[in-house]
Amino acid sequence: MATPVQITFRHIEASPAVEARVRSLADHLHHFSDRIQSCRVVVDAPHRHHHQGKVFNVTVQVGLPGENVVVDMERPQRDGHEDVYVVIRDAFDAAKRQLLQRMASLRGDEARR
Repeated sequence: MATPVQITFRHIEASPAVEARVRSLADHLHHFSDRIQSCRVVVDAPHRHHHQGKVFNVTVQVGLPGENVVVDMERPQRDGHEDVYVVIRDAFDAAKRQLLQRMASLRGDEARR
């Protein structure tokens, strides 16, 4: 079952390639839980002063029954590279870890009943 994914771009032009990557990673989360009801992703490149370089924020919110897994990831430009894909990957990796922890916690609760 495909996860309904809502993608919002802020201060950055929407990109079909970025959107496809986000959808792919969101669909991959179903391997870890069949309880996922929704996935909201915000890709943001807030304005910063030139000496700080380009910064990308990616927020991933995974909707589960009665709760959400929320990750907010920020990465500054390094070595002259502006790679939003790295921030997206890191945000989804963190969301996957949180999701696995929640699922393990639920299994533990069910085992104690």
